[in-house]
Amino acid sequence: MIDNLLIGLDAFANPMVPIGLVAGALIGYLIGAIPGLGPSLGIALMIPFTYGMDPIVSIVMLVSLFAAAEYGGAISGILLNSPGTAAAVATAWDGYPLTKQGKTGIALNISIISSGVGIFASAVLLFLTAVPLSEYALNFGPTAYFALALLGLSLVSSLSSGSLLKGALAMGIGLALATIGLDTQTGVPRFSYHPDFFEGLPLVPALLGLFALSEVLYMIEAGASHKTKNQPMSGILAVPFKTFYKMKMLFLRSSLIGYFVGVIPGAGASVGSFVSYAVAKRFSKKPELFGKGSYEGIAASETANNASVSGSLAPMLALGIPGSATTAIMIGALMIHGIQPGPLLFTTNPQIPYTVFVSLWISVPIMVFIGLAGARFWAKVADIPRPAIAAIVASISLIGAYASESSMFPVYVTLAFGVIGYVLRKVNIPLAPVILALVLGDMLETNLRRALSISNGDVTTFVTNPLSATLLAIALLSFLLPALGLFRNKIKGYRRQRPIVR
Repeated sequence: MIDNLLIGLDAFANPMVPIGLVAGALIGYLIGAIPGLGPSLGIALMIPFTYGMDPIVSIVMLVSLFAAAEYGGAISGILLNSPGTAAAVATAWDGYPLTKQGKTGIALNISIISSGVGIFASAVLLFLTAVPLSEYALNFGPTAYFALALLGLSLVSSLSSGSLLKGALAMGIGLALATIGLDTQTGVPRFSYHPDFFEGLPLVPALLGLFALSEVLYMIEAGASHKTKNQPMSGILAVPFKTFYKMKMLFLRSSLIGYFVGVIPGAGASVGSFVSYAVAKRFSKKPELFGKGSYEGIAASETANNASVSGSLAPMLALGIPGSATTAIMIGALMIHGIQPGPLLFTTNPQIPYTVFVSLWISVPIMVFIGLAGARFWAKVADIPRPAIAAIVASISLIGAYASESSMFPVYVTLAFGVIGYVLRKVNIPLAPVILALVLGDMLETNLRRALSISNGDVTTFVTNPLSATLLAIALLSFLLPALGLFRNKIKGYRRQRPIVR
């Protein structure tokens, strides 16, 4: 195990790797600090720039960007009460009140130190759990992989949106899009009206359209937003060590919550942040301060949402299952370089996962330094006019789409998915299940047909295998429990409204 870590550490002998890490952190802060953007869009925009890079340099840069963008959302939340990411909403609940009290620097200091703790602790958990998980996954057969893909989709559809029906609908759209192209077993074209479609929908242009161009259309619709005056910065280094030491159990608890919630496909940083915030308030000696400027509230939220970064990387690296929309995009980045995430990754390309582990640890002091030193600059980033942001994002998206294959077909795909993403967002259908289903669709179909072929069409093969039966049972529960909860709430509402008969 130590030898494998040395492989990851050796990668940093290449000067381009630490340069990529620092560049990713800077870009991540920049993107995270702008309200409305986030790690998913940031990584989607950066993928075209990684085409000519060494795979290790590109993945280190993207992982660093991912982690920094998750923290960056707290900057605008604390300063302007306008969180840059959904995961930073809970941070703003206590960060902005501190800003109004003239404690902006203290709030930023606590948030970035907490983020560093979350990243470091969760990277340890990632190292301890991803390797055994990948070794166990080597024993998976087609039935287990089918059940695993179905479990991932069921969790995504139930957790990614307030509406179970809309989550399932989004998942169905993604699965339908995944069927486009040549049938991998028969070679028959499916929904392919032009040879360009024979290889299926190109993943990177689809990602750029769904996340980047749809956001551009939203910005255009909203028009130019007014600028919010930045609050004065004070006390950026005024938080004593004993303040953090008193919160040691909170850091541990929030890191565990963030990591394990992040492992669940579709749950993501925002769920981990809210859960951690609620738990911290329950255990706090001063719960009345939450929402009014609690240091514990900021620490709980930021520790958990950054710990979820490593959590979402665990299923991606060990199983080939994206833990979030962001890691689904990162799978696309790895595939561009001919690397397939999953259990074989640790034997065929061990330098990739172990470099990721090491980079997460090395990135902590770098990101803390950049965050503290550049706090005043990140505050000004949030004031960039929205039309300028829209123009930059649209340009990078279309240029990146063209560069992916040096043809106009990916550009048309990006434009089409931009419109699709915009329409879906207008009707409140989440985008995460669409892209996750697009990534998992091939794995689901291939292993289903492979298992049925091996068993001569006997569908009981999925329940006679203990592992696949267990995974299918969990997937069924994840579908049924939210539905049962909605049904129970409707029954309670009916009973309240029913007149009392005497």
